[in-house]
Amino acid sequence: MRTMHYQSTNKGSKDSTINRIKKQSGEHVYFCLRSSAFGPIAVVWSSHEGHASISRVLITGSRQSAQKQLQAAYTCAEQNSCSAIDMTADQIEAFLSGEDIRFTLDLLRFDLCSDFQQKVLRAEHQFPRGSISTYRKIAEILGNPGGARAVGSALGNNPFPIIIPCHRVVRTEGTLGGYQGGREMKKTLLEMEGIRFDSTGRVVFF
Repeated sequence: MRTMHYQSTNKGSKDSTINRIKKQSGEHVYFCLRSSAFGPIAVVWSSHEGHASISRVLITGSRQSAQKQLQAAYTCAEQNSCSAIDMTADQIEAFLSGEDIRFTLDLLRFDLCSDFQQKVLRAEHQFPRGSISTYRKIAEILGNPGGARAVGSALGNNPFPIIIPCHRVVRTEGTLGGYQGGREMKKTLLEMEGIRFDSTGRVVFF
């Protein structure tokens, strides 16, 4: 398999995500690219404790493609894959084509997230296709009713979009809120899952 190195184009970034991973564990970091209905996606992974582990999923957003994000944040990452990563990348591609995929969390590097973010991501993973949550509801589930803003921040920096379906979280009044892939992608994903919107673009809660 051809190996590709991505050099960072951000000269001011002295401590990229990949460098932090290497400092922590000395691991080699790789990426697997796939096409999708929404543009290219990249799965960033490493061999952690003897197993393939995903540290980041990059989706093409309204401002920057997955390839540009790789160039900006992952210095010297090598293009490579293995069966477990290929399977996950195939599932992400299928999900973005409209298939009903339920992802497991076995490969995710939660140790790279704060304790609070881990709790938020695991809580959000419980909401299945066709359901909607709100930032406030997640905060209440975690026992912190006033923590909607903190939940929004944790989901806004979700390292594993699609696998952790943060597109299923909206604001309490039904407006979309932000999304790494852009609001249009978020709306389209929700519509693919059967979520309806009113004439003002707000989610119609069941």
